[in-house]
Amino acid sequence: MRSWWGWVWLLVWSAARLSAQDAAAPIWPAAGEYAGSKQCTECHTEQARTYPASSMSRALEPVESCEILKRDSSLTWNDGAYRYSIGRSGAGYRYSVTDGKESAEATLLYAFGQGKAGQTYLYRKDGRYYESRASYYDEKKGLDLTIGAQNVRPENIGQALGRAITPGDARDCFGCHTTGARRGAELRLEHFEGGVQCEDCHGPGGAHAAGVMKGELKPGSIRSLKGLTAEETNDLCGACHRTWETVMLLQIHGTANVRFQPYRLTNSACYTTGDSRIACTACHDPHAALASDVRYYDSKCAACHNAANTAIAKRTCTVGKEKCVTCHMPRYEAPGSHHEFFDHWIRVARAQDRYPD
Repeated sequence: MRSWWGWVWLLVWSAARLSAQDAAAPIWPAAGEYAGSKQCTECHTEQARTYPASSMSRALEPVESCEILKRDSSLTWNDGAYRYSIGRSGAGYRYSVTDGKESAEATLLYAFGQGKAGQTYLYRKDGRYYESRASYYDEKKGLDLTIGAQNVRPENIGQALGRAITPGDARDCFGCHTTGARRGAELRLEHFEGGVQCEDCHGPGGAHAAGVMKGELKPGSIRSLKGLTAEETNDLCGACHRTWETVMLLQIHGTANVRFQPYRLTNSACYTTGDSRIACTACHDPHAALASDVRYYDSKCAACHNAANTAIAKRTCTVGKEKCVTCHMPRYEAPGSHHEFFDHWIRVARAQDRYPD
């Protein structure tokens, strides 16, 4: 574990680092022309075939494309005196709340998330974006409070409808759920692709595509992610999924941080010893859907934890040979999420153990 002084140093360093990222984060380049993912598919056919099945590819959708709202065209839910509803209205969807005396409503614009855990909605009013106070949760097959709203009681019907988000929050939300909406520290919604598409990780591909068309491909015209170290991969994914430094800086404690996989991974023994193999991409194919069968990950674990690997042979598991993650990456429910996340702090976990933070 990191020493107390190490934590203090890292918090100070992280603040400076995050400020620098806020001005011009590499994952949100300020310059460069986007070609669009359709342009990428002309050459990268295999990735184009598998990637649409990934939830990341549909991390944000306009509500008119939202499969959940198409399937459940009339959602209702009660929270104390408040009754919420989402229903089709013409070509769009109306979101409303009433306490029997007053009512408020808005036209939903965007659906954030695919609903594998939950889905939250954004609307716009008086020039500002608002986050819906009610979100959809797959486990409930219906609505409940948006994460973060559990401890905040609305003071009026407008607050019951949703929370006004700051320009910085809007920039970060769209930055992580779209491609091209965030340029450096600015939010530009004139033109973007919904979801995390090719150029969100690889950078604007206009120059790269033009070079391919002309047969004059220039090195560095696209961001290559081959050969990244575990830390570099962690930082790239952690720009949205939260790194260790970000979680420490924001002081997100308890099981609320279980859904921040890069943060949890950095606490694993195999990561802290500097093993270059323990990167996000060691287990997850970024160009395909997340594997849901826990047996799929056994071969990933055995790639290092095997008798032939003399460096760790003594630490090879003697209890079981399959479903490794069910013991070494236990599930925890993040508060208010109605979803259990695999804890990426890989360890020997026992039933009586407290959640490590």
